[in-house]
Amino acid sequence: MVDVLLGLQWGDEGKGKIVDFFAPQYDVIARFQGGPNAGHTLYVNDKKIVLHQIPSGIFHENTINLIGNGVVLDPVTLKRECESVKAFGVNYSKNLYIAQRTHVILPTHRALDKASELIKGNEKIGSTLKGIGPAYMDKTGRNGLRVGDLFDKTFTTQYIKLRLKHQKLLDSMNFHEDISAWEEEFFEAVEFMKEFKIVNGEYFINDKIKQGKRVLAEGAQGSMLDVDFGTFPYVTSSNTISAGVCTGLGIAPQHIKDVIGVTKAYCT
Repeated sequence: MVDVLLGLQWGDEGKGKIVDFFAPQYDVIARFQGGPNAGHTLYVNDKKIVLHQIPSGIFHENTINLIGNGVVLDPVTLKRECESVKAFGVNYSKNLYIAQRTHVILPTHRALDKASELIKGNEKIGSTLKGIGPAYMDKTGRNGLRVGDLFDKTFTTQYIKLRLKHQKLLDSMNFHEDISAWEEEFFEAVEFMKEFKIVNGEYFINDKIKQGKRVLAEGAQGSMLDVDFGTFPYVTSSNTISAGVCTGLGIAPQHIKDVIGVTKAYCT
């Protein structure tokens, strides 16, 4: 069965600490939506670390951590996170898995995010400028690149094709910032990502469920930021509620057991 842990407000409820506390009771911790806009703060041996994309069970040696297909993944941020985790003496490559259907955030996604906020002026929605919205737009528009595509010999060609599409949009918004440094970082991080355990996420997680393993789906942001049921338009670009677990991991609704909501005494 799969338990779900969600934020009940607008994020920042302390979900990461709660997941870290419960992690020893589970065999798998899985992220199912969102991207590097999450900031799950943990304390390991009294030292602070903030996880953006890696599930909060990473510091538990016997816990499998899965980045599910519903996440949009920034390779650069992932590389930095892994370096931070490694500094704590953790072998992240042992128990961190990534679904091959997970969409990738490109440097031009970040540029589009920034350009979009700039042209909105006083009506901007407060984007984190991480490229998450544009990446989800490419996913629904069937233009995006996925983790599994990184291993395709035509990946660079696909990247250039999508980059040119994005450049036309950036030109139309009069955005001319140089992102060559971002691209250099990106391709270095792509090579780094190829060393990971890339799996067919839906088969992987359902196989664990069939084996009787306990799974905890770790939500990011909060219920009030859900793209359908949150305080629209001031929301994130994914489904942050329990329904998002089914599409974000590829599991059937009947597998969901307990839904744990995290809240805080007052909103900040």
